[in-house]
Amino acid sequence: MTQDSRSGAASPPTPGLDVPRFESWLRRAHPDLAGPGELTATLMPGGRSNVTYRIAGAAQPMVLRRPPLGHVQATAHDMAREHRVISALAGTSVPVPQALALNPTADVSTGLDSPFFLMSWVPGHVLTHRGQNAGYTPGELREVSFELVRLLAELHRLDPDSVGLGDFGRPEGYLGRQLRRWGLQYDGSRSRDLPRLDLLQERLREGVPETVRSGLVHGDFRLDNALVRPTGGASPISAILDWELSSLGDTAVDIGLLGLYWEINAIVPGRAFSAVDPAAGYPSFEELLDTYGEILRTHVAHLAWYRAFAAFKLAVILEGVHFRHQAGETVGGGFESIGDYARPLAEHGLAHLSGAATS
Repeated sequence: MTQDSRSGAASPPTPGLDVPRFESWLRRAHPDLAGPGELTATLMPGGRSNVTYRIAGAAQPMVLRRPPLGHVQATAHDMAREHRVISALAGTSVPVPQALALNPTADVSTGLDSPFFLMSWVPGHVLTHRGQNAGYTPGELREVSFELVRLLAELHRLDPDSVGLGDFGRPEGYLGRQLRRWGLQYDGSRSRDLPRLDLLQERLREGVPETVRSGLVHGDFRLDNALVRPTGGASPISAILDWELSSLGDTAVDIGLLGLYWEINAIVPGRAFSAVDPAAGYPSFEELLDTYGEILRTHVAHLAWYRAFAAFKLAVILEGVHFRHQAGETVGGGFESIGDYARPLAEHGLAHLSGAATS
């Protein structure tokens, strides 16, 4: 328990955030955001990477994003990067929360021991498990699905220079750098032997394709990184979230990852990782791929490589979470089985590269 200096009452601690100290910082640094009341912070569920809190009692409802509480690698969890891209996308055809404030360096006087940023709270639901599908008709879930892939196509045809992101990355050599980056992440989270994941990394390095289309890449584009409006809204998706991995690069990387998550419940049987369920009305990934191609008047070449790379990338991300969980550095629940996913993901990636994948 912590002591609330304003009332003298004990209040439960919020992992990773000293709320009274954060409120004092907000009143000093951004008085227009502070509001008249006492702040409260609620840890938001669902994230396996950055830690996210909903802040109430301020001038407007806000969301605070910070890196994980421990084992933060140098190339991951870039708060300034995420803040910059949602600032740039404001007013475009890709809906994002409003960027409100950025604290780019660790400063304990803010109530956090890490960089962080603040953004507006956007109404909507994050569809993370099949039970949530009951709130929507099959037709509405199809509409959400096609809107999701439409927004991805809109992102990929956006001119980065037109929104001030022309220097947001180097498209040339993007795939090679991505492989090196995720290889370093993997090395930094090794706690056990995973020979099939090692083999997948080697095979990916041997067959890097030529990039066909470069543009703004989200880096983690999937259904549960979208806010879905309650039924009856003007557009079924109110915002796209979690831009920490965004860059300029090969846009097919986003397609590969979307395909992985669209079919993840079949890839890792018995581990319902996603709300996507064909029986509830969701279209197949092939239908999404057709819609994407129609909008951009193109097709995704070398899809098997991008699907395999997505499997490798997710396995590495989850190995990092597994590493932090083993060290007692995660907050919230649901992390106990994270370590079970690396092996089936590695097999899935290898199956795509060999042409044997069935999903």
